[in-house]
Amino acid sequence: MTPALLTAVDSTSHVHLIIGSNPLAGARCSRSLEVGAKPILIAPGDATLHYGLVKRIDEGEVAWLKRGFEDGDLTSLGRLEVDGVVDAVFVTTGGKHAQSTRISSLCRRLRIPVNVVDAPNLCSFTLLSTHSDGPLQIGVTTSGKGCKLSARIRREIAASLPLRLGEAVERLGTMRRRIWEEDHAAELSHDPEVEEEDLGQPATFNQLVTAETVEAARGRRMRWLAQICEYWSLSRLASISDADIDSLLRDYTTSNIARNKDGQNSDIVRPGRILLVGSGPGNPDLLTRAAHKAILSADLVLADKLVPSPVLDLIPRRATVHIARKFPGNADKAQEELLELGLEGVRLGKVVVRIKQGDPYIYGRGGEEYDFFRSHGYTPMVLPGITSALSAPLFAAIPPTHRSVADQILICTGTGRKGAPLDPPEYMASRTVILLMSLHRLSSLIESLMGKNYPLTLPCAVLERASCPDQRVIRTTLENVCAAVEEEGSRPPGLLVVGHACTVLHQFRQKWIVEDGFKALDDLGLDNRDLPSLGVPLSV
Repeated sequence: MTPALLTAVDSTSHVHLIIGSNPLAGARCSRSLEVGAKPILIAPGDATLHYGLVKRIDEGEVAWLKRGFEDGDLTSLGRLEVDGVVDAVFVTTGGKHAQSTRISSLCRRLRIPVNVVDAPNLCSFTLLSTHSDGPLQIGVTTSGKGCKLSARIRREIAASLPLRLGEAVERLGTMRRRIWEEDHAAELSHDPEVEEEDLGQPATFNQLVTAETVEAARGRRMRWLAQICEYWSLSRLASISDADIDSLLRDYTTSNIARNKDGQNSDIVRPGRILLVGSGPGNPDLLTRAAHKAILSADLVLADKLVPSPVLDLIPRRATVHIARKFPGNADKAQEELLELGLEGVRLGKVVVRIKQGDPYIYGRGGEEYDFFRSHGYTPMVLPGITSALSAPLFAAIPPTHRSVADQILICTGTGRKGAPLDPPEYMASRTVILLMSLHRLSSLIESLMGKNYPLTLPCAVLERASCPDQRVIRTTLENVCAAVEEEGSRPPGLLVVGHACTVLHQFRQKWIVEDGFKALDDLGLDNRDLPSLGVPLSV
């Protein structure tokens, strides 16, 4: 089935023709009034109308033509500016009536949008199940396959949204309009054909933007606003206030200091700083105090894609956030983009915080980034993070070292540079191997281990989203791990732990067991009381 073109139509002062007298006709009239249209009801004079519709008719909100439909109604009851053609027709009598088919055919011939209840084949458009919150409208359609289902989906979506999101949309729209007006005024201030008196403002207005950089400035400001809309959490956006809007615009203006014709900063108030910050395994309570302070001081935040929302929620509202657009085939370009954004920010005098999952120097390109910024004259401050290589096993009750079981740990990546396969060392019974970034190529990884004499019966564990509310642990063996992940699905980020340490504190006889949820920090009173309890293991 070809998908429909979903649009939002400005129906102010439009004429909607509603045919029928049942409760649905009343609902159609109410909806037309809500969107600013003028409904005209066509129904016999002896028809029984819903009391709510009668009230609207008595109050003059709905016009009632007490007769049957006539073909000429389509071209005579509409607005004068469109020669009397109505703007939309709603037939509420159903598709089984011969009149419904005739009205649909006439409307299609005249290119008038028509909707016939319970007859998708007679409709040129369908109505969406909508959620409205001020300027925010969300519509769901099942393309005539089930209005009850679309209403259910709409309710589920609406229930997941934070309160007052519509107000935030209104404020962000105001912010966008102010950016446009200021940029437009800046263009006029540099137009030699426009006299200063015509501008109604001094020639120094918005002097941070020069004639040569007007287009670049507009692009930067709009990209900046787009990043706020894209990367701020919805709960954070919903709480935005008018004062926040003023502060954001003011902070943006002061941080984008005047540039000369060569594009160099001409008056930096303070030197920029770059901090490489480890965010730990995921739970914000596991950030170091230094990392937390760095995040709160940020003007510009560059974050890995997998940094969890609770950590991102700590970022102050005034800061600009950019999330790495890393996906297979684009990782190097996305990394280059982050580095250039960071360099631009620090040159503008900003505090740039590069948030990295886990620890910056454990498979996080931290050393590369340190070298890049240092080579451009800015030596980063590096703040450690708790690496998931050691904390994830802890939260899964796996001691990587244990007397008489495991006396050494090997931490490595499941994917080499440019996707090169892992070349693991020979099997050693007393070693625990922890493989980061390994689940997306698990099958070939297990083959590599088999080639180095790792026994099929060797215990292992898949640890995903460690320390987060949806943490999951799959305990199994090398023989069954691929089947377990295939059946249970993947929940990145995750890692694989291999070795006898996996069964020191947890014994199992099944092919695999699954443990869902995380509440280990609850007993410390660290405000994790809403996290789900550790689930009962699911046996396979």
